[in-house]
Amino acid sequence: MAYQHIKVPAGGAKITIRDGRLQVPDNPILPFVEGDGTGRDIWRASVRVFDAAIRKAYGGKRKVHWMEVFAGEKSFKMFKTWLPDETVEAFKEFLVGIKGPLTTPIGGGIRSLNVALRKLLDLYVCLRPVRYYNGVPSPVKHPEYVDMVIFRENTEDIYTGIEFANGTEENAKFKKLFEEAFPREYTKMRFPDTAGIGIKPVSVEGTERLVRAAITWALENQRKSINLVHKGNIMKFTEGAFKDWGYALAKREFRGQVVTERETWILGNKESKPALTVEENARMIDPGFDMMSPDQQDDIQREIEEALKLWDTHGGGKWKSKLLIKDSIADVTLQFVLIRPRDYDVIATLNLNGDYLSDALAAQVGGIGIAPGANINYVTGHAIFEATHGTAPKYADLDKVNPGSVILSGEMMLRYLGWHEAADLIVKGMEGAIAARTVTYDFARLMEGATEVKCSEFGDAIIKWMM
Repeated sequence: MAYQHIKVPAGGAKITIRDGRLQVPDNPILPFVEGDGTGRDIWRASVRVFDAAIRKAYGGKRKVHWMEVFAGEKSFKMFKTWLPDETVEAFKEFLVGIKGPLTTPIGGGIRSLNVALRKLLDLYVCLRPVRYYNGVPSPVKHPEYVDMVIFRENTEDIYTGIEFANGTEENAKFKKLFEEAFPREYTKMRFPDTAGIGIKPVSVEGTERLVRAAITWALENQRKSINLVHKGNIMKFTEGAFKDWGYALAKREFRGQVVTERETWILGNKESKPALTVEENARMIDPGFDMMSPDQQDDIQREIEEALKLWDTHGGGKWKSKLLIKDSIADVTLQFVLIRPRDYDVIATLNLNGDYLSDALAAQVGGIGIAPGANINYVTGHAIFEATHGTAPKYADLDKVNPGSVILSGEMMLRYLGWHEAADLIVKGMEGAIAARTVTYDFARLMEGATEVKCSEFGDAIIKWMM
């Protein structure tokens, strides 16, 4: 389409998608938003790293044609709008792009530009890999044990923004309707007269596409397990349903490639004791079996019978080579990623849990200053890679802050395009610069013997260590 303010590079070509796979030319056009506040410094450092990695990896045979699109403060100052329609259209047309941190507008309208872009493009996966780079300051004893990838559902949960503020006409109207239609549930509110109300939608479709993407990615990348993280012990029909629908999807669509944790117990019991009866197996996997009702006991025994039907494909230890599907309660997970991080590999979870987990994990490996992220629709191919931190306006234009979050988001983007050689060089450069203790102020103040460098100089160091 024709754009009013965006200049489409003449020498580039569009990325397309065919049969569910990206078709990436050697000269792709990639939209970028430089970001607000420190985003300007970060982008200048990051784009030099991207271009250097691509040149070194492909000897000039491949080149990104960067196309600036506008959002945030820069857009508002230029066009009196925080998110121009043509920016959204550009991301739609060119499929894959990257952005720096954006300011959230004050005074109503768009709650968050990041959330707005995710919703408008239906970017249903927030992908947050978390790994440790040797030498990065960390508050935990063994940050090197952290190597996880979070698939956070991006379009549902409380982030839909369906809320009714206390004291408003909408709040009073909603509570009146709620009390009339569901009087028993209404009484569960401790202080209904002053309560703000929020709605938490979780759907079959939203759950299944998130879990499907996580399993597909895990299989393609030879990961060992997926953990469905939820708070289903309390929110049974939202988060509990997420867990149940996730297991059902895994067994229905990936039966030959996956095994659930309980199936491993059942099959393992049978392998160690071939003469074991179904009832004996039930007592081994559920120690409270004898205290259950007859219906509950029947359910457990049917579960065991179903698992034993997998013997030809999963029995005899064959299940050990399958992708393990398990689940854990969100609060337990937040504890165990600290004390038992090697038990977690790929995590699939809902929006709020994913928000908490991704930032908590980032703190273990150096903070969100180097935490990358992406928002992806694996069906349409649309993806926006982004900084996961804020704009830090007090450091704007000082050439001071760590550009690692955008740089590593760009590494993810190149890998998403299939340009693994260039992505590997960025990782090599980042590892080399940090190991040499050539780092920005946030790391330098915590690292003995470090050389503090500017944002741009950190980019230079990464490029140097690619060689």
